[in-house]
Amino acid sequence: MQINDWWGLVEQARSVVGDRADDRNLPDDPLPGALTGILASLEPAEIIDFYLKAIEVTDSAYRRPLWKAAYLVEGGCGDDGFMDFRDGLILLGRETFTRAVARPDSLAELPVVVRMSRDEDGWIGFESLSYLIKQAYRESQGETGSFDTAVDAALRATVRPEEPTGADWDSEDDDEMRRHLPRLAALFLD
Repeated sequence: MQINDWWGLVEQARSVVGDRADDRNLPDDPLPGALTGILASLEPAEIIDFYLKAIEVTDSAYRRPLWKAAYLVEGGCGDDGFMDFRDGLILLGRETFTRAVARPDSLAELPVVVRMSRDEDGWIGFESLSYLIKQAYRESQGETGSFDTAVDAALRATVRPEEPTGADWDSEDDDEMRRHLPRLAALFLD
């Protein structure tokens, strides 16, 4: 699956749910169901390809500066939390994802982040994109054994990052956070 096709499926689901696409904190968040339905309509091999591309996209965001931004936005962020944050960032769409990976401080522009800084409802993280994709396969095929076998075989041939890349600094040092992420720091620290 080509990356444009992959993002096209994410954008298709976002279009289906309209103005409710940018917040994972909704009690009846419609985006996961919309994406599951779209994926379930694909051929089994395409669902597997979507899963493998999701890993590639998520790995591309395994960057320390983005993790520091997630730490500010979420009020702390461990390994599992950062995985959820990256999955949720994918659901915000290609443009937002790409901009945030390149310039994590750009997250300060998102209405959901502004609401979170005010302790209003809102959330970015999503647990878990992999489960959603596997659920789509289950809906399509009535089982997931063949999915697991295909994914395991493909991942054995894949080299994944062991450590995040990019500049590192102390997340607990407010001055460092202000220096590296000034707009997010203004929302969450000031």
